[in-house]
Amino acid sequence: MSDSFLALQKALAKDEVFSFTLDLTSRCAGLGDKGVERMNESEAAHRRRGGRDARRELRAAPIPAEKRAVKPGMEGGDYKPLSDAEVERIHRAALDILEQIGFSDAIPSCIELFTDAGATLTDEGRILIPRAMVEDALAMAARHFVLPGQDPKHDLEPWGKKVYFGTAGAAVHIVDLETRTYRESKLADLYDAARLVDRMDNIHFYQRSMVARDMEDPRDLDFNTCYACISGTTKHVGTSFVLPEHVDDSLAMLHEVAGGEDKWRARPFVSMSNCFVVPPLKFAQDACSCLEAGVRGGMPILLLAAGQAGATSPAALAGAVVQEVAEVLGALVYVNLMVPGHPAIFGPWPFVSDLRTGAMSGGSGEQALLSAACAQMAHFYDLTGGVPAGMSDSKLPDVQAGYEKGYTNVLAGTAGANMIYESAGMHASLLGCCLESYVIDNDTLGGCLRTVRGIEVTEDSLSIEAIRNVCMEGPGHFLGHDQTLELMEAEYVYPEIGDRMSPKEWTEAGRVDILDRARKRTGEILSNHYPRHISDALDQGLRERFPVKLPREVMSPGNPRWA
Repeated sequence: MSDSFLALQKALAKDEVFSFTLDLTSRCAGLGDKGVERMNESEAAHRRRGGRDARRELRAAPIPAEKRAVKPGMEGGDYKPLSDAEVERIHRAALDILEQIGFSDAIPSCIELFTDAGATLTDEGRILIPRAMVEDALAMAARHFVLPGQDPKHDLEPWGKKVYFGTAGAAVHIVDLETRTYRESKLADLYDAARLVDRMDNIHFYQRSMVARDMEDPRDLDFNTCYACISGTTKHVGTSFVLPEHVDDSLAMLHEVAGGEDKWRARPFVSMSNCFVVPPLKFAQDACSCLEAGVRGGMPILLLAAGQAGATSPAALAGAVVQEVAEVLGALVYVNLMVPGHPAIFGPWPFVSDLRTGAMSGGSGEQALLSAACAQMAHFYDLTGGVPAGMSDSKLPDVQAGYEKGYTNVLAGTAGANMIYESAGMHASLLGCCLESYVIDNDTLGGCLRTVRGIEVTEDSLSIEAIRNVCMEGPGHFLGHDQTLELMEAEYVYPEIGDRMSPKEWTEAGRVDILDRARKRTGEILSNHYPRHISDALDQGLRERFPVKLPREVMSPGNPRWA
């Protein structure tokens, strides 16, 4: 075996991207040294083990942000399930619905806002919104607004076709992988999920993903949900509220954490998810009161309309999009009548029913199409848009969950949705949340982001000179070429817990599957990562002033849940 070949193997064994190629090279004679063919099995196994150790050590170090192949805010938009003409038809149909059918059940303050601006209140109590009012709202609507994190390094810029993946949901159960059972989700679980998301590079924001079932009082539930989320991560947080006074409670806490109301309003690091409508086209009165409190308090609002196709919205996919677009446009008018230019996320979320049973099917191909189409509608209006994806119908992180999360997330991403909610952790059509799935889905989202980025074609990437050098001057392969080494991090994404070992290596490592690796990684993070961006002194002050229910020992090293 030539010294140069051994040197090449030693150099290339430093990164996993070459592991399979090196094994293949070691078994074939096509790269110049016939002695490679005669390597005995024990020598090859020894070298592979040493290479694996070196590769693992290198991969344990974080990749610098500037060298990563994928980053928050990659630009999508190449996938378009709707033609330009179809987008226009959906827009016109939505305007027809608002003008001719309108909303029922508006609260008095809502009626006053709309009718003072020129809308009609019918004898049946429906608010009809003229086209001109919608067009005025679209003209004054907020664009190019930042969704801040508590740490500015996590600030989101969700405009154009920039893509951010995050969480959401209102799961009432948490998945126990050890027993393969579901139990009620608790406040500590919500905090643990926030801590996991805080460490996941490909999950860019944390919206409340489960309901703390141990919080029986709705006021305690809303306040402590917000507290647990902002305590567990410095990324942008989303939450929701039952009543407007609950919004005021949390705003008072957020002012304290931000360092004053003025600082909060300058950098509102929590947004409100607001289901202002009970589809079809009926205002949700308590939610509308919360909407008004949030807008007054300077909180960005996700305007979320979530009809279920075949149940609370039309079974026709185009009709489902039309209804949800109309409902969200109506809410956009509402917000801009209160405060022109207030930050609002355009959130048509048409969900899918399995029409055989009426059950929700969040992991369906139809759901993937609907979310991608709604991303297109947000682009049509040049609004920050949010859609759902990654909502597996499977009860566990299994093969079904993998394929459902894969195609729903990748279609939403390649369609250029700005904010992709529910992309990680969710099972059983949003009824269940699995902590280990955050770790698995982080890998999935890395691959999805790579598809969003696409292939850059430049003079350098066409690689003519590299091919010329390898074929005419070099060794006949690209393994050690400068371009290969330069692009190994900048062009390629590597899974954190996904398996790329050969069958032999996998057997030698104990035949561990991805669930075992996810359990281990989840335990490592949750036993060690306890954020302290809210100082102990400030936290103590919050506990003295507000009804904080999350025990401090659950938020500190030695926590018996993860010790």
